[in-house]
Amino acid sequence: MTSQIRRILRGIPVYLVLFLSTLFSLLPLLWAFSSSFKPLDSVMSDVTTFRLRAFLPVPFTLEAYSALFKAGFGRSILNTVVVGLSTMVLGILVCSLAAFAFAKINFPLKNVLFVLVLISFMVPFEAIAIPLYLVAERLRILNTMYALVLPGVANGLVIFLFRQFFMGIPNELLEAAFIDGASWVKIYWKIVLPLSKPALVSAGLFLFIFQWESFMWPLIAIHERKLRVIQVALAYLRTQYLTFWNQVFAGVVIGAVVPLLLIFPLQSYYIRAITLTGIKE
Repeated sequence: MTSQIRRILRGIPVYLVLFLSTLFSLLPLLWAFSSSFKPLDSVMSDVTTFRLRAFLPVPFTLEAYSALFKAGFGRSILNTVVVGLSTMVLGILVCSLAAFAFAKINFPLKNVLFVLVLISFMVPFEAIAIPLYLVAERLRILNTMYALVLPGVANGLVIFLFRQFFMGIPNELLEAAFIDGASWVKIYWKIVLPLSKPALVSAGLFLFIFQWESFMWPLIAIHERKLRVIQVALAYLRTQYLTFWNQVFAGVVIGAVVPLLLIFPLQSYYIRAITLTGIKE
């Protein structure tokens, strides 16, 4: 009993440091959350003095959220959801097919092509923004939803995730299906995908959140207000002389809540996929 008490007492400084560092990290988020429920003048006055009142939604009001949706922010949320879901569905199909080929099918230049896939998600977007814009312009898809969805469908990191997960599926299982007369397509659809639910959920989350948080490419590719996504719409919550901070914070809260609502219920699948992926040759 004495040794347990000593261990607890020795751990108190560590837990205290962790608690304080976590609290310090969360303070800006708490301030943004509370400020989204305040009038604009209260937000500015509380920041000037920066007292405890800054972290309390007093006086409480929903005017920031009301003003956001009256200004068409709901349309931006809908656009982002449509783009995210479309990218998720198409991306899972395309990336899983490519990963299945890399994991289970032998073909010429397989390793070379896989190295190119790995390089693709190491290149910063800023390096390919201009070539991507020129390609979209040639295809005449600028200022359309296609310009937002299509570039995000083939994702090197998702292909890598699927490929590593598929490598863990026993080859004997696929060989038995071959003996029974199954084709590659049937094996992929009937055997591999049903066994890959953690990878499917993880890839879907990644693709959706990637589009939900995307800012630079939608800013470049879309010019019409009715096609703006949520991150671009947040950037326009200002005038030449004034920034409506309570509306900005309200938009930030909405932008943060939606991914959290997806991640928390599905985090067990995500962790399992990452755990089972590993490094496989």
